[in-house]
Amino acid sequence: MQSMELQNTVKEALNALYHYPDDAVRMQADRWLQDFQRTIDAWQVADNLLHDATSNPETLIFCSQTLRSKVQRDFEELPSEAFRQLRDSLNNLLKKFHKGPAIVRTQISIAVAALAVHVPAEDWGDGGIVNWLRDGMNAHPEYIPGFLELLTVLPEEAFNYKIAARPERRRQFEKELTSQMEIALNILTACLSISELKEQVLEAFASWLRLKHGIPGSVLATHPLVLTALSSLNCDILSEASVNVVSELIHYTASGSSGGVSVQMPLIQVIVPQVMSLQAQLRDSSKDDEDVKAIARLFADMGDSYVELIATGSNEAMMIVNALLEVASLPEFDIASMTFNFWHNLQVILTKRNFDISFGDEASTEAERNRRLQVFCQSYESLVSLVSSRVQYPDDYQNLSYEDLKEFKQTRYAVADVLTDAASVLGGDTTLRILYMKLVEAVSSCRNEQSEWRPAEAALFCIRAISNYVSVVEANVMPQVMDLLSKLPHQPQLLQTVCLIVGAYSKWLDAAPSGFSKLPLVIDILMSGMRTSEDSAAAAALAFRHICDDCRKKLCAYCKQLFHIYYTAVNGEGSFKGSAEDSLHLVEALSMVITELPPEPAKDALEELCSSVVTPLQEVINQGPEVLEKKHARELTVYIDRFAYIFRYVNHPGAVADAVHRLWPIFKAIFDLRAWDMRTMESLCRACKYAVRTSGRFMGITIGAMLEEIQGLYQQHHQPCFLYLSSEVIKIFGSDPSCASYLKNMIEALFKHTTCLLTTIKEFTRRPDIGDDCFLLASRCIRYCPQLFIPSSIFPALVDCAMIGITVQHREASNSILTFLSDIFDLAKSSKGEQFLSIRDSVIIPRGATITRILVASLTGALPSSRLETVAYALLALTRAYGMQALEWAKESVSLIPLAAVKEVERIRFLQALSDAASGADVNVLMIPVEELSDVCRRNRTVQEIVQGALKPLELNLVPVP
Repeated sequence: MQSMELQNTVKEALNALYHYPDDAVRMQADRWLQDFQRTIDAWQVADNLLHDATSNPETLIFCSQTLRSKVQRDFEELPSEAFRQLRDSLNNLLKKFHKGPAIVRTQISIAVAALAVHVPAEDWGDGGIVNWLRDGMNAHPEYIPGFLELLTVLPEEAFNYKIAARPERRRQFEKELTSQMEIALNILTACLSISELKEQVLEAFASWLRLKHGIPGSVLATHPLVLTALSSLNCDILSEASVNVVSELIHYTASGSSGGVSVQMPLIQVIVPQVMSLQAQLRDSSKDDEDVKAIARLFADMGDSYVELIATGSNEAMMIVNALLEVASLPEFDIASMTFNFWHNLQVILTKRNFDISFGDEASTEAERNRRLQVFCQSYESLVSLVSSRVQYPDDYQNLSYEDLKEFKQTRYAVADVLTDAASVLGGDTTLRILYMKLVEAVSSCRNEQSEWRPAEAALFCIRAISNYVSVVEANVMPQVMDLLSKLPHQPQLLQTVCLIVGAYSKWLDAAPSGFSKLPLVIDILMSGMRTSEDSAAAAALAFRHICDDCRKKLCAYCKQLFHIYYTAVNGEGSFKGSAEDSLHLVEALSMVITELPPEPAKDALEELCSSVVTPLQEVINQGPEVLEKKHARELTVYIDRFAYIFRYVNHPGAVADAVHRLWPIFKAIFDLRAWDMRTMESLCRACKYAVRTSGRFMGITIGAMLEEIQGLYQQHHQPCFLYLSSEVIKIFGSDPSCASYLKNMIEALFKHTTCLLTTIKEFTRRPDIGDDCFLLASRCIRYCPQLFIPSSIFPALVDCAMIGITVQHREASNSILTFLSDIFDLAKSSKGEQFLSIRDSVIIPRGATITRILVASLTGALPSSRLETVAYALLALTRAYGMQALEWAKESVSLIPLAAVKEVERIRFLQALSDAASGADVNVLMIPVEELSDVCRRNRTVQEIVQGALKPLELNLVPVP
């Protein structure tokens, strides 16, 4: 009776979901249906409704998806004796829906395949699922279409990690399928006689090929399924299934598990001529785009799979290369770009010294390498010409949607990568000459802003793409390119690319004989770029930064002019169109040149640069506390960020320390009145961090005042950035005995307050940035001043705090905590830390069992699987530090997990790997058992809840420590 009520409720909920006008009711129905799918009653209800002749399509689809999901994830809910009843019911459903609906038949097929993943062949009976399927097809030929779909999805489910099968069983299932490959192919061969099933048969064959089982090439070369697929390529209507089969065959012949290219050569010699015979169809205007795309895909697959054979440069190989060039010339970018991976891989083989090309002595090998490069030069030259036109802005570029513009940019990036591959083979200077001819041709039609600027922009974009490959002393083409730049119209997109190319060739401007003489010309271009548009201003600022970086020594004599450019652009004396972030490139540029000045001129230049930045801040402060407090953060950080760049890039420690000392009253005023404002504090702490990093011990008394300030403000405002500024101070001053007393007081105060804030996992979740920066600071203390940190009273409290926060879901916070614990466990590796091992042990050993339990819980589901490596390292470091004692802790923890979730053999394998790794075995040896234990414990929600309920990572049960 209850089952009938549930069936009716399911129908009502589905009706509400699909047909009720009220969104709230639909959402409520959706939630109820999702919850229902997780119940054990869902098995029987879904099965009943699928067998019910009155069920409508919506009910059939939902119930088939429910049953498929239950078999995949929740099979362990059923008693072992229920298997045969479930298998027979699914078999009957497969027969019932053999004519459709297709979506329902597919879900039932996947459910049967998932069931086979769970159940070993000996328990399945009839010699395993493939034999069972063959017998069913022989007994009921009228249901063959449904059985064929099951045969198609079977190999796919071998790699479906949605199925909650143990790793060992998954491997066993793959072996079962490969052992039954011959039977499966015989079934498919027999089905070829039914002409209307040919496409379905070939799709099933393609699926089985993905298992990459080592059938000899000589067998496949004459196999009826292979011959059918190859002959179907030449039909008037191209068979999609045959293309899929041939594609899989190509991948199969190159896979290591099939024996590789040499073993599969008989099959390759059958495939390649058949695919090559399709080349003429690439140019056939009667073929639709999808057919051309399918044929192009086969050529691309051949290129990718046989690239090492092709790299020999034989006549047969060059025929494939020419076909791939033809694909690259096709107008549709998504088709042409299929070949891009091949051109990259071929380039790697041709140019990398570590590739296995051996012909006796070194001279012969080098001669062979050069021969190959020469063979492919013409192909890569053609490729440059073919792809360079694809980066041109479309006619309607101004009307492009956001998505279309994004796609266009991705196209340009892809082409840029191909051009760098070509430049690697041809050499940058040769590639430059090809592109320069295109630029000259484009510039001839580009006389003013109204004319056609797009071809010139495209050519310049390509020249910029290969900048790292062009010789910095190239003397023939680059001077002419630079001269051409000033003759181009100031159309915004064109000017942006012109500015970017100036920046890209900054090393050439410095090193080439005529390079530096071009500087006044390019500076004028950059100044125009700064005034024209936001994009061109950004490009110009970046280019200016590159020039000042690479030409810094030569530019020292032009400081006055550089300051003029800076004032014009940044201080509002010009009409700079860039953002505040763009202006930072100019600050950085000037700072790098100041670095090259002698000490006294550098000090004067730094003072002038700081003065231009501090004036607006001083004006705000002079207006009184109320004005400073009410200012929007952006009005302050725009200037403070410039200080960060100055302190970071002016490498004159004494001069920077003096500047910070002079500026401290202004910084203190901002600290005092804006400590509540996270954005302003982050900006100011970043500036102070770079000041400390550059100045080091030159900071003198200023550092004391700075630390006193943040120590006091942290108690009130809990800004995480105060902690990361303290980390930088610890790195610089931690080992300085004269600072010991002050630093000890600082870290104790900061950590004591933090441990009071982070008392529960909820607090860690609410304040992850504080957790992150606190434990980054703690790790710094272990590395740079263990003598201050480990003997202190705060050390045990911080370990307790870390134990509370290990399972916080915030990635950076969790990683910082785990790294901190690993650093404690690895203390013996540090010469400074070795003397504190007894103190460490007195803290860790009483907590060891709990820490281990939390780490095991983290491996098995308390943290996302993406953190496995970090957690595993912490557990390994703990085990290496405490040996047999830690292995006992691990054994105790793992034994808490019920056998229903983890088998004894899986526990033993994990503990053995941990023991081996602790004894010095490769850490990677540990990762496979860790991943498998994690996989087993996460295989479905029920198991994960059982495991976490047993390990209870949030219940510390700490032993009181005196």
